[in-house]
Amino acid sequence: MTVFALSSGVIMSAQFREGAVYEDLYDGETVSALKTHVRELSAAHLEGRKAGSEGEKLAAVYVTDILNSYGVDVLSPAEGEVFGIRKESGDTLTSRNVIGYVQGYDKNLRDKYIVVGARLDNLGTMTMTIDGKPYEKIYYGANGNASGLSIMLELARMVQTNSILFRRSVLFVAFGASAETYSGSWYFLNRSFADVGNIDAMINLDMLGTGDDGFYAYTGSNVDLNAVIRTQSAELQPILPEITAAEIYPSDHRAFFDKEIPSVHFTTGRYPEHNTEKDTQSILDYENMERELEYIYNFTLALAGDDKDFAFRESDSPVKSKDADGIVSYSDCDQRPSFLNSYDPGRFLEKWVYQYLKYPQEALQEGVQGRVMVYFIIEKDGKVTDVKVVKGVSPELDAEAVKVVSASPKWKPGRVAGEKVRVAMTIPVEFRLEKKGGKSSFGIKK
Repeated sequence: MTVFALSSGVIMSAQFREGAVYEDLYDGETVSALKTHVRELSAAHLEGRKAGSEGEKLAAVYVTDILNSYGVDVLSPAEGEVFGIRKESGDTLTSRNVIGYVQGYDKNLRDKYIVVGARLDNLGTMTMTIDGKPYEKIYYGANGNASGLSIMLELARMVQTNSILFRRSVLFVAFGASAETYSGSWYFLNRSFADVGNIDAMINLDMLGTGDDGFYAYTGSNVDLNAVIRTQSAELQPILPEITAAEIYPSDHRAFFDKEIPSVHFTTGRYPEHNTEKDTQSILDYENMERELEYIYNFTLALAGDDKDFAFRESDSPVKSKDADGIVSYSDCDQRPSFLNSYDPGRFLEKWVYQYLKYPQEALQEGVQGRVMVYFIIEKDGKVTDVKVVKGVSPELDAEAVKVVSASPKWKPGRVAGEKVRVAMTIPVEFRLEKKGGKSSFGIKK
């Protein structure tokens, strides 16, 4: 994958669309704003905001207009900062980032940055044939990721309103071409933003609208970020995240992590409507989103006001991004390995691991459960090798996880600069027991 700059082309002024949907009379100002943003960003006429589409461009225009209306300085053109992605087929896909900026007040720290990012694009549309008639499915992406974008917009408003409290400057970036290639964050760090060395931390907001299973902070085991979260947890907060070292949600924070920039991904996790046409605004819990927004504002303020620099800490992975054996980390690939035509490791868990995983009888009888962290390499020919446990639960569960991952069908290999490479990955394999009728039964948490 080659990413390069393009001219932004003709800049068109944005017009806010008049909607016929009215907010609940009892909604507060923030909930009403979140609903409006989600409705606009997941509207049918955006056709799923696929990278390079007119819908993605309209979403970029909307984000730009809202940031401008909130008094946030926008550093990108009206339709976003456009870049190109050269695909294996030789075609060029254009996408765009939107960048907002609020300057910090401290003359000693205002040239340091906290980046808050959210995925701009989604999967677009797909045409199916039913009873001989074409039927178009729209992947609206209300939770993936109109929810994160909406929280980012309202966070920008809050930071701008209270900018006198922020010692460091804060950048707000809506990343394009994220849903499949994560190119927007790579382009921002490697081509667009010249002062990368002064980015002290990154906050990624992706899928924050469904709070049934909790609110999580994926920190990659970063000691300093974990310390800030624990300090925040000691204060009165509307909601508290669960710190999680492992992750199965590759997103734009990974590019920052690979630059050794401390990064945290806030999310409410995977949900049944994920990557389906049922991902609409009706599934979102806006009151919970408001609580998450308040927590994330407090967290951003804490990062921006801390006197010390934040140190980078490695994750659980036993290899660095590149090593002497030519092994490349999953997120360092120009083209990541894919399983069943998906770059999301969650597809491998869903379609392979959890289909064939069996709960060992001894562990089942003893009620042993937990998360097994499994490391493996995807070779240049797509085979899975060198499967090992880097963080185990019990010998029985560890062995079962290794057995199923080792039996994986071939993947489509990863590439760097067009060449196939060996790729290292670490995934969490969940073993969970659910109570049914007073008895323990095997259930995989998804």
